[in-house]
Amino acid sequence: MENLSYPLPRPAALEPPAEWAELRERCPVAHVTLPSGDGATLLTRYADVRQILSDDRFGRRLDAPDAARLSDTESGGLFNSEMSTVLPQQGPDHLRWRRMISKWFTAKRVMALRPGIEAMAHQLIDEMQAKGTPADLKSGLAFPLPVWVICDLLGVPSTDRDRFSHWSDNMLNLTRYTQQETDTAMREFAAYMAEHVAERRREPGDDLLSELVRATDAEGQPMSDAVLVATGQGLLAAGHETTANMIAKMTGMLLADRTRWERLLADRSLVRTAVEEALRFDANLGFGMVRYVDEDVEVGEERIPSGTTVLCDMAAANRDETAFARADEMDLARTPNPHLTFGAGPHSCLGQALARIELQTVLDVLLDRVPSLELAVPAEDLRRVEGLVVGGLSALPVRW
Repeated sequence: MENLSYPLPRPAALEPPAEWAELRERCPVAHVTLPSGDGATLLTRYADVRQILSDDRFGRRLDAPDAARLSDTESGGLFNSEMSTVLPQQGPDHLRWRRMISKWFTAKRVMALRPGIEAMAHQLIDEMQAKGTPADLKSGLAFPLPVWVICDLLGVPSTDRDRFSHWSDNMLNLTRYTQQETDTAMREFAAYMAEHVAERRREPGDDLLSELVRATDAEGQPMSDAVLVATGQGLLAAGHETTANMIAKMTGMLLADRTRWERLLADRSLVRTAVEEALRFDANLGFGMVRYVDEDVEVGEERIPSGTTVLCDMAAANRDETAFARADEMDLARTPNPHLTFGAGPHSCLGQALARIELQTVLDVLLDRVPSLELAVPAEDLRRVEGLVVGGLSALPVRW
């Protein structure tokens, strides 16, 4: 196929790009042009995406001189940000950092958060119902809930959530903000988090930031202030942007064909597998995972040369018929479901257990509280979030 512009256009907010099937079949290792004008290699097959994501030789080290810039801003956006250079990206340092964080995101630990998540979901639905229909489920529930959860976990006030949203959007910028806007937002965000780290040093609490201030790794080394600040920024951005968007998209997918919603009302045991299928079926995941390949690697029938920036399109891989039977159908009972939405290998999403609990809890509460929920606009009129590396809906108008 000719050199494509990436990200690929979508026919509608919940629909996959027309090119996916052809790319997987005819051009699974494709050359694309990024918003920066730089070139990269796009992978769309399940096996290829999984191979590169699972290979611990390759990280997101996009500060290399020949790495592609992703964003149309000079700094190149999230993956070239100061935060991404402070946090260790691969090797033993990355593993040590992950071990210090991951104990906070075990399945057992996040299950203990479920009652609080449930109570907050009920409170937000109370507020939505008091205002009446039509309502925007994204701003009323999908956005504030994950913000409250991650703020509670980190020990920062959720009343600052509009500032977090602005800073996170700038951190995840692709084409929406200017260089000056992004630089200003990143300075403000870092200063805010540095203040909280200093406060936790003075007065530790029982939150994640306080724990990380006290913690040392296996070698007895504490985290530096710079790494603590970057970790707080990363968790705050990832902990609400992706989950907030996914709650809205999941609900939108289930209501776009309302027989899906009705099936869940009739059989609540499907909630867990329905969440996994929504994660797999999501055609609007965003930019995908980026890897910088610093040695030649064989992918499928092709050799990717050293110095290549590789885009792993997990959403395209999740629609690969060789990995999933009837991949273009949403099967709420699909099992097993080894989707790649949370990545794979050494960089797989740290917070996936928390995201799953949030999605399952919200879906359960919505089915209980608003069984008559339906879209207030046709599914094809839903609008995508534009200009960020995460995919989402700008709003989800609903009624009940």
